Amino acid sequence: MGVPESPSNYQYVASMSQTIEKAPDTDTSHCLLSTIMYFLASLATIALASQGALAATAFGWATELTSSFRLEDSTPRTIILDKTYDFTDTEGDATGPGCVPWTCSPNAQLALDGPNWCASTPTKGTFTYKKAATTAIRIGSNKTLRGKGNSGWIKGKGLSIVGSTNIIIQNIRISDLNQKYVWGGDALTIWGGSKIWIDHNYFKDVGRQFIVTGFDPSMQVTISNNYFDGRATYTPSAMQRIEGYHYWGTIVSGKADTVTFAYNYVYHASGRAPKVGGDASSTQTIHMYNNYFHDISGHALDAAGGARILFEGNYIESVKTPSTGNKDGAVFAPTSSSMNAHVSSGSLSNAANSGVLGDFKKSFVTSNRVLDASAVKAHVLANAGLGKINELLGLFRQHA
Repeated sequence: MGVPESPSNYQYVASMSQTIEKAPDTDTSHCLLSTIMYFLASLATIALASQGALAATAFGWATELTSSFRLEDSTPRTIILDKTYDFTDTEGDATGPGCVPWTCSPNAQLALDGPNWCASTPTKGTFTYKKAATTAIRIGSNKTLRGKGNSGWIKGKGLSIVGSTNIIIQNIRISDLNQKYVWGGDALTIWGGSKIWIDHNYFKDVGRQFIVTGFDPSMQVTISNNYFDGRATYTPSAMQRIEGYHYWGTIVSGKADTVTFAYNYVYHASGRAPKVGGDASSTQTIHMYNNYFHDISGHALDAAGGARILFEGNYIESVKTPSTGNKDGAVFAPTSSSMNAHVSSGSLSNAANSGVLGDFKKSFVTSNRVLDASAVKAHVLANAGLGKINELLGLFRQHA
């Protein structure tokens, strides 16, 4: 199963000539496309750029996608973001019911009443929040959304993929989504889809999840070289509040998800870093390798019902609980120091289920060059996050 070549050219979107203060007032689903197209309508030019500016090709479960980009349609397009696109106030404020799940002060998270989430919480309230963050920009099939250098920033609004295929989201900061409120907004939602590459992005300050998959299968997904920054002002419990650790990290919970999670920097979290599974009637097959888990006050991996995980070559430093040891999940983690390094951390419990290895026989899994765990910290710190996509060109080609 080979990796396609990058396209010979792509659309380049130049800087906006003016700031748009408010998005058009339309129905919710159409508003998402209209909002960003309204922003793009005032762009000065669209020109072609050469292949030399493109990043490397996808690897792992995302193998077979092709690079492409406009938004909800399926026409192949690539859009380059070269500045901050601030959606924070484009849809104004909203006021709605919520609750106070935690009484620690002064910076405990509050909660909007998502899917009747506040029903069992006695302390209710009415809260005002930024409406834009609670609805995402939907990305259709055959799209590439890529930041230029360190400049691409989607602020105050997340992205969603719903049943689409062949998508790249790369080198973009996504942040500032009602961080004070649980259910205030997810940075990236995948409700079913395939051939998706989430690479070299920076996630911070969201009310809910950095990345979430759920319900319909999200297949052939690679999450790589991302920086998940959990330093937060508002957090859900006393311990987390005092230390400023974000709890709602990444959750992989679709019916038949297949995911590669590699070269990511997971920093200053307290949980769901990531959580995989939750329902034994579904399966989530995830290859986790060469990630750097650092300064986690609670747990990193939470493998729940349905999870089938190969965990190798990771560097775990100052992590209180590297794995929850949930007996409902199935994890195999080689225990030699070269395969998983532990520094000032707890044990990786319930992680010797070799029965999962049969799920990882695809050529793009077995041919991956997994770095020795001792090399992972330096590699991830040098390469994860924004502005570094060309530096790994050679390494990614080795994963083809």
